[in-house]
Amino acid sequence: MEIFLPQYAAVCVVTLLIGWLVQWVYKWVNPACDGVLPPGSMGFPVIGETLQFFRTSSSLDVPNYYKLRWNRYGPVFKTSLFGRRVIASMDGEVNRFVFQQEGKLFRSWYGSTTNSMMGKESMVTYEEGSVHRNIKSLQYNVLRHVLLDEIEGNVRESLAAWAAQPSIEVKDAVATMIFDLLAKKLLGVGPDKSRELRKNFQYFIPAMISFPFYFPGTTFYRSMQGRKNLQKELKALLKERLISTPEWRHDDFLDQVADELRRGGKITDEKLALDTLSGLLLAGFTTIMVSMTVGMKYLADNPTVVEGLKEEHEAILKRREDISSGLVTWDEYKSMTFTSQVISEIVRLANVSPGIFRETLTDVKIKGYTIPAGWLVLISPTSVHLNPEFFQEPLAFNPWRWQDEAKRGDMIKNFIPYGGGKRLCTGAEFSKIHISVFLHTLVTKYRWKEIKGGGVRRIAELLIPNDYHIQVTPRDQKTG
Repeated sequence: MEIFLPQYAAVCVVTLLIGWLVQWVYKWVNPACDGVLPPGSMGFPVIGETLQFFRTSSSLDVPNYYKLRWNRYGPVFKTSLFGRRVIASMDGEVNRFVFQQEGKLFRSWYGSTTNSMMGKESMVTYEEGSVHRNIKSLQYNVLRHVLLDEIEGNVRESLAAWAAQPSIEVKDAVATMIFDLLAKKLLGVGPDKSRELRKNFQYFIPAMISFPFYFPGTTFYRSMQGRKNLQKELKALLKERLISTPEWRHDDFLDQVADELRRGGKITDEKLALDTLSGLLLAGFTTIMVSMTVGMKYLADNPTVVEGLKEEHEAILKRREDISSGLVTWDEYKSMTFTSQVISEIVRLANVSPGIFRETLTDVKIKGYTIPAGWLVLISPTSVHLNPEFFQEPLAFNPWRWQDEAKRGDMIKNFIPYGGGKRLCTGAEFSKIHISVFLHTLVTKYRWKEIKGGGVRRIAELLIPNDYHIQVTPRDQKTG
């Protein structure tokens, strides 16, 4: 009898383990809820449905991940991503409720990948409060200064350089143009230093949609190495400003950050300052890079839209009192009605976010369902922007749709390219201004034609342009 005791004990242990495992899997598949959860599948334990969520699509349409689940479960469903339990929403009413209740029932949430790349104390991931508001105020002041003094000059120089080449790759050329300007106005550095800094960002976008595996060879590892190099460079620049004398001021964002650190203002922590600077650089140039690259492809495919832009901007030039100034004024920018519609249509189709996440602070009941405390809510801008209920023929590039007063209200309510609520992207106005000034200079002084490329990929919500080559020539010359 004693001979069988070890075997008997082993069988008991294995039985208990199997029982525990079965119970754990059951709880994963059927999570507890004080109410009714939306329909859906939790996928495999821990992994959930993350692999399906990250599946690449070569279409501009709603990713299959959402399509399949909409057809099976409806616009609100439960799932599991990144090891977290999630309620995904393609429902406009639910989305607006989540945005309106931020800070009360929900709070912002960013995955470990984003937190690691952007910095846990960057403005992108920082909670709303006095520090966040102060940083936004500093940023807005700098951006208005950029608008008034330097955007058009930067655009003109860039387009002239493009026209001097047989062809340019749009994504890289736009990224260089935007990053050079941001680096100058945020950090006070010239093109050579700017391009050296931008090398550190080349893996950031792919890393946003990767697993945070930190070992050599992975996208995340390369991204984190770039972040380390960038932080080192930014720290050196900030140190120079902190010990510099007044006559060496650059009147840029870094000067304002240094002033805050010296006097112990709202920004009192060097790490917060460095994370904020790197976050602004990344968010600023990636957003506009994607929008402008995809926008150039849409314009090339829709010559009637280009004619509409020419008409609006040539009228601005005719009305301008001081023609020699060549600078777009704030009033002129605000008068660009059709241009604003074109930009809205570009960002409606070219979403640059892998999804908007919020964490539930307490059990929330909405539309007959309960979202348990601690769960995430995933809002899908692409699924809303491409919903024919809100946007007729949603895949069509049609800026004139925004002139339909009967449908305009519903479209605006469901137009969320920059998020919503307290966390509305503070770079939204800068993005609109820069694209407006770019289009103004482009259509009044240049013409262009496609050379090759122009495809896109979607991974989750994120739209990634492939290489796209065009030839730019002055309007008074013929294209080759």
